[in-house]
Amino acid sequence: MSEFRTDLTDISASVNAILNSEFSPEDVLLGYQKRWIADDSILKVAEKSRRTGLTWAEACDATLTGAMSRDAGGRNTFYVGSSKDMAREFIDACAMWARAFNYAVSEIVEEELIIENERTDILTFVIYFASGFKIQALSSNPKNLRGMQGNVVIDEAAFHEYLPELLKAGMALTMWGAKVRIISTHNGTENDFNELIQEIRKGVRKGSVHTITLDSACKDGLYRRICQINHARWSQAKEDEWKTDLLKGCFTEDDALEEYSCVPKNGAGAYIPRVLIDNAARAEHSVIRYEMPEGHMLWTEPARTTEVITFFNEKIKPLLDELDKNVRHAYGQDFARSGDRSTIAIESIEQNTARKMRLTIELHDVPYNQQRELAFLIINSTPRITGIAIDATGNGGYLGEALLLQYGQSMVDAVHTTENFYREWSPKYKSLYESGYIEIPKDEDIIVDQRHLKIIQGVPKIDKSRDKGRDGKKRHGDSCVAYIMAVRASYLEGFVAEFIALPNKHEKHNYDEDDDYGKYERGCW
Repeated sequence: MSEFRTDLTDISASVNAILNSEFSPEDVLLGYQKRWIADDSILKVAEKSRRTGLTWAEACDATLTGAMSRDAGGRNTFYVGSSKDMAREFIDACAMWARAFNYAVSEIVEEELIIENERTDILTFVIYFASGFKIQALSSNPKNLRGMQGNVVIDEAAFHEYLPELLKAGMALTMWGAKVRIISTHNGTENDFNELIQEIRKGVRKGSVHTITLDSACKDGLYRRICQINHARWSQAKEDEWKTDLLKGCFTEDDALEEYSCVPKNGAGAYIPRVLIDNAARAEHSVIRYEMPEGHMLWTEPARTTEVITFFNEKIKPLLDELDKNVRHAYGQDFARSGDRSTIAIESIEQNTARKMRLTIELHDVPYNQQRELAFLIINSTPRITGIAIDATGNGGYLGEALLLQYGQSMVDAVHTTENFYREWSPKYKSLYESGYIEIPKDEDIIVDQRHLKIIQGVPKIDKSRDKGRDGKKRHGDSCVAYIMAVRASYLEGFVAEFIALPNKHEKHNYDEDDDYGKYERGCW
């Protein structure tokens, strides 16, 4: 290693040289890159056109920060990209900047990041500075930031499934002077990244926003720099042609605006727009929430059974009795044990084919056996039930199997929620909103649940972020899954047979003339 320079004057001179605001071909960074580095906000966000080199500029800033002494403001930087290739590319860029500045750094190393209570260790890329600080690339799991201290860079933030939790974990590090930098192209108006930008612009959240479109980047010399690197002659006509070709390469005008002009597309984040969800919300559809009393695991099994039967008779049975006996119904469930809610949807299938979520039941911390007992009670009390679908992935497999054994395969679909399932059933679910043929409860928690259905790598499925419900507990789109299951169940062609059990042929009975049993035995049917 070369000798590390701790002199604050030398580092300040390097910074000032980089942040020179006047463009020239000799400048290493372009104007928007310089302005990004110069912004010292605790939280700064960049909405940008593709391939404008902002991450490269951020690598420069991270290198300068890592090389400084603690007294000069040096600290660690933790980079969170959306892929391993992005992580390695960022660390390589930091190493390049360190060599350019003649700062002493280690070779890039690959280390194991040990996370408490995790079964497997995670490999990360790291470079160390002689100052004692480091730049480390982490995966997108928010748990990776626990116990860390330093600046956080979240790259391609609009494509992270955990952005709200990543931001929460990153902002916790600012208590001791660290900063958070978020960089991304857009991925829809209802994406968490766009909502973060709107919060900052509205003044709801402190921070700064940088907008870097293809046009603004070219004004700062982006295409000139491309020509310079490729040893090509620049002209305005060539630049205009280059931009036109880029825009034509997009499938639609909306795609072009999103990719190059920082204009997010409607509906590309949340799969179903909020306006359609609000239009489907009706106050007359009930939501019942239930949590087992504290200490129930110390009770006897009969005591737990008595508890859930009482809950059913008092809260659920009266609502089921009000359902139209002439209308077919379907049962959908997203199973959970304690972390999330186990959500049940009772859906009516109307004469005009509309689906109405008449009753939504949310269970929290209800044991497996009692969930099975409740499911049987609800199904047996629902009139003209024609189908049952349950998310049988993971722990839900227990209840899925119990329902299959009880009601049969023609009646029950124990679903494994693979991408193929969402690819088939999410569009059917969305089309009901678009045609106005679905109704859900007018309940804010339920409405927010529906927005967890998002396009993820081309497939509309539930993302992995969590919200906090009105009761303070975390939610994870559970009612959305239950409703999709109910829609799936409505396509099944089973039925619950309503019958009167025949008496044992060895038993003697005295039947009245009008008694049904007597009619059967006397051959009147």
